[in-house]
Amino acid sequence: MADDRFTDYLNKFSADRIAMLDQLRQVVVGQSEVVEQVLAAIFTRGHCLLVGVPGLAKTLMVSSIAQILSIAFKRVQFTPDLMPSDITGTTVLDETAEGKREFRFVRGPIFANIVLADEINRTPPKTQAALLEAMQERQVTAGQDTMKLPEPFFVIATQNPIEQEGTYPLPEAQLDRFMFNVKVDYPTLEDERHIVLMSTRSEKPELTKVLTAERIIAWQKLVKKVEVPPFVNEFIVKLVRATRPKDPSAPELIKRLVDWGAGPRAGIFLAQAGQAFAAMDGRPSVAIDDIKKAAIPVLRHRVSANFQAQAEGRSSDDIVVELLKIVSEPEPKKYVEKKR
Repeated sequence: MADDRFTDYLNKFSADRIAMLDQLRQVVVGQSEVVEQVLAAIFTRGHCLLVGVPGLAKTLMVSSIAQILSIAFKRVQFTPDLMPSDITGTTVLDETAEGKREFRFVRGPIFANIVLADEINRTPPKTQAALLEAMQERQVTAGQDTMKLPEPFFVIATQNPIEQEGTYPLPEAQLDRFMFNVKVDYPTLEDERHIVLMSTRSEKPELTKVLTAERIIAWQKLVKKVEVPPFVNEFIVKLVRATRPKDPSAPELIKRLVDWGAGPRAGIFLAQAGQAFAAMDGRPSVAIDDIKKAAIPVLRHRVSANFQAQAEGRSSDDIVVELLKIVSEPEPKKYVEKKR
């Protein structure tokens, strides 16, 4: 009976996901993989870094997702003169109706459900670091007070990979806070035709709200209940450990082309992403294909290609693709028998 209820909830969740995609398709053309990864992050309480050249609708995509969700949305345009208090908030001296003066904390844009950090690499490290506590601990500390951020809470940042003059590359500690590093690529020929055609229309489509904050939280709890079978868990651990050059299980490819590999957080995010992909398809259990689908966006910013890789023209993406061919898949039957 419990399994029937769980299946019923999964079907409802899958229906909500389809409704969200139907709304997004009215304004965002193509980019289906990008949208799927952003939704997977939302339903696992993760954060996303969208990397792509200007004009690929990164900001439009995030703002459209915020429109179809009945939650608070704030956009912060990161600039070289942006201060940490511009994000978290600041304390001001106020005069009360009784004529008394007292300090009052004015909350910054971080106190929203979806925060769009636009061009995050254009602001100095001290301002980038203001996001660290918020993203990891989901709270903000001001003076002696610690304030919880609203639930649900996601940071979706954008970054331009081409123009690097006058920018501040994100340090590894900051990058590791992002569940996915999502590459937003150029549209296909057919999609680009559709984009240009849509731009000639005078009326903009009105998006319908699909989910409330309470329903998002409920679906986040549902995703957590999706089973990660032992053989899938084994594959995740093997894959992550194989990215580390000094690990005995690392193949020659990794030892030759990688400086440092992924940490345990990568394995956690791979498992959570697998749960989200399975739930969005209405499946109660994670498959190895779900992990392979999540591997590149989870690992591309956690595997550091060395000078040898750069000399050969191979990126982190290329290395992860090759690694997925090398790491063997555990056989479910054998693994169950071994556990018994």
